[in-house]
Amino acid sequence: MHNLTFFIVNGLVIGGTFILAIALFPVWKLTRQLPAGTARSWWKVLTALIVFFICGYSGYAYVNWWNSSSLSDLLVPGVFLGGAVFVLMVCSLSLKTVVDLKRVHVLEQENISDPLMGIFNRRYLDRRLKEELLRSQRYHLPLAILLLDVDRFKAINDTCGHQTGDLVLKKLGQLMLAIVRDIDIVARYGGEEVLVIMPNTSVTDAAASAERLRRIIEETPIATSEEEDCHQAVRITVSIGVAGLRSGQETGPGSLLADADSVLYQAKKEGRNRVAVCS
Repeated sequence: MHNLTFFIVNGLVIGGTFILAIALFPVWKLTRQLPAGTARSWWKVLTALIVFFICGYSGYAYVNWWNSSSLSDLLVPGVFLGGAVFVLMVCSLSLKTVVDLKRVHVLEQENISDPLMGIFNRRYLDRRLKEELLRSQRYHLPLAILLLDVDRFKAINDTCGHQTGDLVLKKLGQLMLAIVRDIDIVARYGGEEVLVIMPNTSVTDAAASAERLRRIIEETPIATSEEEDCHQAVRITVSIGVAGLRSGQETGPGSLLADADSVLYQAKKEGRNRVAVCS
């Protein structure tokens, strides 16, 4: 009986120590996936605590290795083993939760993002425009949109190839995201057209932002190409139509888009590379 108790007690302690060591692996993987910050620091603290418990389990086993003689001696090692299993389960479930959340986030981003330009897609645009319009009407806030179109984009595709055209659109999306405000919503409207939703913004302020956007795009080399028929630096210009919702005005998303499209056509007709504003 004494020998059996000896093996059971020490087996429980050794098993708990081994399980705690295994728990370090999901903690390590989880910590690597977290961005630098408070959460990552606390998981590093947890790692240190697990190492501390491993040392404590090992110390207990060393001190009490030959002192196990009765069934009552099973209590503490049993609690040790249960605590180790609990730590392993919590760490493993935490890692699985983080992985699942990251997967859901990636799927959500793919569902609302345009894969080429790296901005929102038309599905997300339609939903957000409706939401912002309703919010503006409910709280009597101004709302403006910019409808942007790349001038003579077909000529870029015909001269430099569609790969260069795709690169131009990708760089344009990156440039626009760097210029607009954080609260603005940039989405691909279709083809080489991009729509910017500007919440709580008057048409006058939106027109000023559109002019700044037009000027920066004109002055910035938008892409590079190794095609023989193209220059190394591809520069483009854009035409922008600005439309807005005045405080208290009742209208729908279709009407607002039609206004922006109408003045965009006007900007194209008047020579391109300009901003036109819906009165």
